Amino acid sequence: MDQRVEEVKHTEAPAQTRAGRRNLSERIRALSLSAKLLLLTTLFVMLAEVLIFVPSVANYRNGWLMDRLTAAQLASLAAEASPSGDVPAKLRAELLRTAQVRAVALKRNDQRLLVLQSEMPVAIDQTYDLTALRHGGLAARLQSIADALGVLVSTEDRMLRILGKPADDAGDLIEMVLPEAPLRAAMWRFALNILGLSVIISVFTAALVYMALNSMLVRPMERIARNMVRFAQNPEDRSRIIEPSERRDEIGTAERELAHMQTELAQLLSQKNRLAALGLAVSKINHDLRNLLANTQLLSDRLTSSPDPTVQRFAPKLMASLDRAIAFCNDTLKYGRAAERPPRREPMALRALVEEVGDGLDLPREGVIDWEVQISDDLVIDADQEHLFRVFNNLVRNAVQALEAHSSDKPRLVRISAVRLDARVRITVFDNGPGVPPKARERMFQAFQSTARKGGTGLGLAIAHELIAAHGGTLKLLDTTPGERSLRHMLDGARAQRLPPHSPPS
Repeated sequence: MDQRVEEVKHTEAPAQTRAGRRNLSERIRALSLSAKLLLLTTLFVMLAEVLIFVPSVANYRNGWLMDRLTAAQLASLAAEASPSGDVPAKLRAELLRTAQVRAVALKRNDQRLLVLQSEMPVAIDQTYDLTALRHGGLAARLQSIADALGVLVSTEDRMLRILGKPADDAGDLIEMVLPEAPLRAAMWRFALNILGLSVIISVFTAALVYMALNSMLVRPMERIARNMVRFAQNPEDRSRIIEPSERRDEIGTAERELAHMQTELAQLLSQKNRLAALGLAVSKINHDLRNLLANTQLLSDRLTSSPDPTVQRFAPKLMASLDRAIAFCNDTLKYGRAAERPPRREPMALRALVEEVGDGLDLPREGVIDWEVQISDDLVIDADQEHLFRVFNNLVRNAVQALEAHSSDKPRLVRISAVRLDARVRITVFDNGPGVPPKARERMFQAFQSTARKGGTGLGLAIAHELIAAHGGTLKLLDTTPGERSLRHMLDGARAQRLPPHSPPS
């Protein structure tokens, strides 16, 4: 029974020790950055003071022993100066007491001469050779530090034998015997004084370092952290964006980059919310618009029975436009997302599609806007007809709106040309309007970003760019210069889009 209880105690002790270490580690991790900085600064300064304290104690020990050697040398000289050559017992005791030693011997011409000795015999416990410090290098210094620490922690009243020369290799080698207790007491007094001074220096230095680092690093980092937490609670609130300081170091760079990132994120979230609300509104409008278009389609069927030649000419195009609009509304409601459906490719004559776009936009407009189609009748491409119709409709409509908003004495012109380049087709949509402003040019293919016209949505070019990309092509702006210069650049392609090669009909 007792053995089992002892085993339980032994198993519980390590578990409690591990739990204590975990609690200490958790408490340290839970400290604030300022508290960690203060703790680490104090520890590092104390470590530096320890590295200074230990050699200082060793040097003090060596100096104390060298003082005793000097006193022993003086005592030996006084003893040798005695007329009778024999030192009286009273004088010998006074010399030994003054030098704080028990015995003094000289080593001269390889002979050892005992000069002074106490009446009671002494036993040597430890021998230290101080001459090794002068020529021993780092190893001797480290050994001296170890000997000094050994004296400090010693609890025995040992008798020490010291060898050395008081001056730099001058005079005889002095050998003295002295008790360790006075040396240890003197070293402890010096160590306590140094320790107190080290504590004062450590606290003062740690306080200065802490205040400097806390002001330069910790507080700015805490400000950034608080701002990040506050901004995360409501990223759409622009008042929570951090205001960068005027610092030019890494903290200042972090603040400026954070402010830029928060601004971009706030704009992005605002745009996403706007798009979500717009998408809901469009879905509702699209649903009702489809029903209205269906009713309009039923009414337009009666136009086919009219004998008027003009009606007979435009009625099929009107029916096709209504069918296209109803199909687009159905696709939008069916997919319920902003992404376009994949293109349904089929061979088609490009000129006929472009002319249909011109008819739908009432081009040409006599005396207002000229309309030119420079496309060969036999140019056939492989593409989605509905997608391409929307692309040309958006591009040409943008050109017409730009020309209408621009007053000029010169004739206004919209031209579409196409040329086959190996397996690809380059199509150019040109107008001699005012060009694209630099601000609108930067984001001209982004939704709600590229419009330069009051009342525009900025969706036309974004839709055209997406549809062309779905065909594997590109849509890009090649020139923004107004007037005749734009016409010259148009000959090389002002706005060009590359479409995949056509598949000739079988």
